[in-house]
Parts: sequence; C-alpha cells; structure tokens
Amino acid sequence: MPQLPAPVDEALLAPLDDRADDCADGVPPVVRPRLGAVLRRVSVSLLVACVVPAALFYTCFRLTDVWVAMAAALGWSYGAIAWRVVTRRRPSGLLYLTAAVMTVRTLVSVALDSTYLYFLQPIVTDAAIATLFLASLATARPVVARLAGDFYPLDDELALRPGVRRLFRRLTLLWGAIGAAKAAGTLWLLESQPLDTFVLVKTVTAPTLNGLTVAATIAAVVVVARREGLLERVVQPVPSGA
Repeated sequence: MPQLPAPVDEALLAPLDDRADDCADGVPPVVRPRLGAVLRRVSVSLLVACVVPAALFYTCFRLTDVWVAMAAALGWSYGAIAWRVVTRRRPSGLLYLTAAVMTVRTLVSVALDSTYLYFLQPIVTDAAIATLFLASLATARPVVARLAGDFYPLDDELALRPGVRRLFRRLTLLWGAIGAAKAAGTLWLLESQPLDTFVLVKTVTAPTLNGLTVAATIAAVVVVARREGLLERVVQPVPSGA
C-alpha cells in the first residue's frame, strides 16, 4: 500500500511563501550578511594575505637566512592564490596586491643581490600606497570604495548612498595617513637599528598597527552599516513565560 506524504507544517513554509511572493512581484529578496559573517571574511582575508606571510618570513629568517624567508613568504602568497583558483573561489584583491608587491620586492632584491633593498622597498611601497589612497580622494571612487566588494556584497545602489560614500572617503583618508606614518617610522627604524632588531620590531609593530586600524575600520563600518540597514539584525526569541 503506497505511503501518504507526511504533513508539512505551514509555519515552516511561510518564509518560503513570502520569498516566492517577492520573486513573483519581480523583486528578488534582499539577503544581508550578518556581522559575524563579515568579520570572518575580513579576518580570513587578512590572515591569508598578511599575517601568515609575515610569520613565515620571520620564522625562516631566524632559522635560515633572509633569502629563504623571501622565497617562503612569496611561495605562500602564490600558493594561496592557486588554491583559491583551483577550488573555484575568487582570491581577494588584498591577496593579489600582497603577492604583486612581494614579487617586485623579491625580483629587485635578487637582481641586485641586495637584502637592504628588500626591506627598503616596503617603505617605498607604503609611501606610494599612502599617496595613492590620499590622491584617490580627489576622484569619485576612492580606493576603499574599490576594495570594499572583497568584504561585503555591494551594488550600485549601496555604493552611491551618501552615508556609504562618506564612510569610504573617511576610511581612505585613515588608511592613507596610517600608511604614510608607517613608512616614515619604518625608514627611521631601518636606518637606525641592526637588521635583527629591525625585523623583530617590524614583525611585531606592523601587524599591531594594522590590527588597530582594522579594528577602527570595522567599528566605523558597523556604525554606518547599522544605520543604513546593511547588516541583518538577529532578533532573540522571547520566552513564553516572559
């Protein structure tokens, strides 16, 4: 005797019915990521693109020499890009940028057989990137607006909101100023300290400064995102006895 289908709870189908009604009206449902998902995405991007290469470089530098450290950090960046491509996941713009900068640093240092240039180039790069960030404030799309899509799904409607545009400009100014200050401080450190001290201090201070800047960035983003309704609010169920 054929089995009858099990009854379906209509309450479970209500959200699907609402979404179907939205699609029937020609308006696709808007899905906003939760804050936790955005933070995980940012954390993973920074970990893969910045933290792991720096840790690899310092470890190999202490155990072997600077040339092995260069190869290890660069190899990690290319391996991370290749892994994401093979697994059909788009590498972040930050990962591409880090790999490109490290490639130029390594090639110049090897070509000129100078480890000093390897450490000098990031200073020049920080200064150049800071200049790029600050100069982009004169354009319609500052640098942060171009990179924001790596961390949050943006469309033209969101990107053109006045509050979001102000946020992008302020964050571009923040990162440009931090980059300029970091370039100046690192240059002083390179010229005044032994190489071992320089590598140790830079390995500690650079991630710390970047982490503080990221924390300030996230705090500003959360404030604006809540105001603009871009983060899903989690409503806690009220106990029946309350």
